[in-house]
Amino acid sequence: MSLDQLLDGLEKATHDKAAPPDSVKERINYLTDEIDKHNYYYHTLDDPKIDDATYDAMWRELQELEKAWPALRKPWSPTLRVGGHLLESLAKKNHATPMYSLDNVFSMGEWYEFLERMGRFFEQTTHDSLPTDFWCDPKLDGLALELVYVDGVFTDALTRGDGMVGEVVTDACRTIATIPLKLKGEKVPPLFTVRGEAVMYKSDFQELNKNQTAKGQRTFANPRNAAAGTLRQLDISVVKSRKLTFLAYNIGKVEWGDEEPVTLHSDLIERLKSYGFLTPPGGILCTDDIAIEHYVQDVRDKRDEYPMEIDGCVIKLNNLNAQSALSFTARAPRFAVAFKFPASQVETKLLKIDIQVGRTGVLTPVAILEPVSVGGVIVQRATLHNADEIAEKDLREGDYVIVQRAGDVIPEIVRPVLKKRGAEVVTFRFPEICPACGSPVFKEVGQAYVRCEYVSCPAVRLRSLIHFVSKSGLDVPGFGEKLMEQLVSKGLVRLPSDLFKLKPKDLLDLDRMGEVLATKLVDALKTAREEATLEKLIAAIGIHHVGQQTARTLADNFEDLAEVGWASVSMLMQLPDVGPEVAQSIQNFFQTPANIAMLEQLYEQGLWPVNKHETDKHVESPLRGKTILFTGTLRIARGLAQKYAEELGAIPVTGVSKKLNYLVVGENPGSKLTKAKALGITTLDEKAFLTLLADQGINPELK
Repeated sequence: MSLDQLLDGLEKATHDKAAPPDSVKERINYLTDEIDKHNYYYHTLDDPKIDDATYDAMWRELQELEKAWPALRKPWSPTLRVGGHLLESLAKKNHATPMYSLDNVFSMGEWYEFLERMGRFFEQTTHDSLPTDFWCDPKLDGLALELVYVDGVFTDALTRGDGMVGEVVTDACRTIATIPLKLKGEKVPPLFTVRGEAVMYKSDFQELNKNQTAKGQRTFANPRNAAAGTLRQLDISVVKSRKLTFLAYNIGKVEWGDEEPVTLHSDLIERLKSYGFLTPPGGILCTDDIAIEHYVQDVRDKRDEYPMEIDGCVIKLNNLNAQSALSFTARAPRFAVAFKFPASQVETKLLKIDIQVGRTGVLTPVAILEPVSVGGVIVQRATLHNADEIAEKDLREGDYVIVQRAGDVIPEIVRPVLKKRGAEVVTFRFPEICPACGSPVFKEVGQAYVRCEYVSCPAVRLRSLIHFVSKSGLDVPGFGEKLMEQLVSKGLVRLPSDLFKLKPKDLLDLDRMGEVLATKLVDALKTAREEATLEKLIAAIGIHHVGQQTARTLADNFEDLAEVGWASVSMLMQLPDVGPEVAQSIQNFFQTPANIAMLEQLYEQGLWPVNKHETDKHVESPLRGKTILFTGTLRIARGLAQKYAEELGAIPVTGVSKKLNYLVVGENPGSKLTKAKALGITTLDEKAFLTLLADQGINPELK
C-alpha cells in the first residue's frame, strides 16, 4: 500500500468515525520505534545506518499518520521534538531531592586532604575503612539538568536553579536529540530521575556565533552561556535551531521496581548507556592514588582535544552505599569533588578602583579593567573584596595586572606587573568617608571590611531594595538594577513596601517604558507577593549573616516572621547552621525599630507568608523539628534511616553537639555515644528507632 492510498483510507475512516484499522496502528508503532532507533544510532552512537532521505520519508509519513489519528501518537513519538510554539514564562518546580554543587580542589595536595577528611568521616560514621575505588570523568562546563522518566517515558526537565527549585525546561529539552523520550530496554524503573549536563560542542558553538553574526545578532561569550541561554528561550523554535547535547552522569530519586538496583557508580554509567544516554567521554575507574594522578594529568594535557568545554575532573567514590553513608554537607557531597584546572591568565590594565556600597553598608572595591578576553569571556570588572587585598597585592590605578577567572568563573586580579609600573602610578588610598553619603566609615577590630553605619545611606537603601527583588530575594522578574535605580532616584520607592503600591501609570515616565511593560512589571510584583514563601521573604529582607541556607532553616522551624522575631538567641542557636553570631544578628534585626516598621508595612501590603506545615500522618511525630544523628552499625541502611527520619520531620546533623536532640545507636557506636552521654543527649537504640518508625506506618526492610 502506498502512502497516498493509506492516507485516503485514513480520511475515509475519519469521515466515517470508524476505529483506526490495525494496519494504521501497526504502522505508527513501527515508524515510532524505527525512527527512535535510528535517532539513537545517529545522535548517540554517531553511527548512522540509513541515509537522510530514507529517514526524512519515514518521519514525514509518521507525522501525517499522527495528524490523521492524533490519539495514536505515542508520548515518546519523535515528532514531539519539533519546536515552534511560544512559552509565556518558565515555571518553577521542586526537585525531588536536592541538586548539590561540588566542592573544589586545585592540586593533588588538596585532593589528598579531601580524601583524608572523607576517610576520617567514613570511619567515624561506619567503623569501617573507606573503599579505594573512585570513578573519574571530565567536569563538563554546561548547564546542569534533571530529567524525570515515569514508566520509562520522559515527563519533566528542570534546571539546577538554587538546588532545591529549578526552572521547568521540558519543552526545550524535547528538542535535544540525545535526550531519549523513552528509555531503552524492556524493564525500566517506574520512576527514574537522571542528572547531567546540557553542553554545546565547540564546533556547534562556532557555527552558532557565525550564524548570529550573519544575522546581525549578538554572539555568545562561551559555549556554557550559549547552552544556558538556549534552554531558557521561550521560543521553542529557537531552541530547536541550536544544537545541544545532553550527557548523563548521575541519578536523583529512583524507584527501581522490578529492575535490579545498581550499587557501583561504574555500573550506573553502564546502566545509563543501556537506557540510551550519552555519558561524559573518557570516564574510567581508578583503583589507587597513582591511577587518579595519571588520569587528572591526562585530562589536563588533553583538555583542548575534548569536543566540549571542560574545566577539570570529577572524582567520586564508586561504591554507592559508601556514598550514602558519607551523605552531604549543606551544599556539597562528601563523597565527590571537582578537581579544577588552573585558570587562564592574561594581562590587561587596571584603569580605576571603584568603591561600591552594599546593602549591609560594606564598602567593596571593584577593579575597572581594560576589556580583555579570559577563557572565552570578556572581562571588564573584577571584585577586589576589601582594602586589605588591595594593600597586600599592592594594586594601583594605572597598573598593568595579571587577571584570571578563579575556578574558570569569577574574574580576579592575581598580581600587578611591577616591571611595567610607571612613575606616575601612586599607592591607592582607601576612602575614609562613604562615597554615597559622605558619612565617616569604620573598620571593626579584627574585621577586614570597612562599613558605612549611616542607616539612611542612599546606597545602602538602594542595594537593599535591589536585593529584595533579586533571585536571592523574592525573585521578581523584570526588576533589575537599572530599573530599581530609576524608581529610587525618582522618589517612587523608598522602602520595600512601596513596590507593592506601584500602579502602571507610575512607571510610564521611566526610560524605555510603555503601558504593556509597566502592566507586566506591576503584575509581576503582585504575583511575587501572592506566591512568596516564608523562606524567600526571610532571605529578601536582608538580615546580616542570613543567606538562603539559613533562611530555609528558619522557615522550616517557624510559622511566620513574628515567630522568628520572638525567638531568643538560645532558641535560635538550637537550629542547625545557626551559631551565636548569626543568632545575635537575627535578634538585633528584630529589635531595630526601623526594621519592625518595615515589616509592619509589608504586612499591611499583604506580604506575610505563613509556613503551614503539612497535616499528614507524620505531623505529630516526636522527631518533628528535632536534630538527629546515627552512629554504629544498623540493620537498616544508614541513608535509608536518615531518609525516614527526615520524612518524620527530623533534621539530620553531622556531629555531636549541644544542638543534638537524638542519637540513634547501633552496634559498636564509638566515641559519638561517649560524647553524647557527657552532654546529656537522649539516645535511642535501633529497636526504639524502628518502633518509632512503625508507629508512623513505616516498616523498612532490614539487612
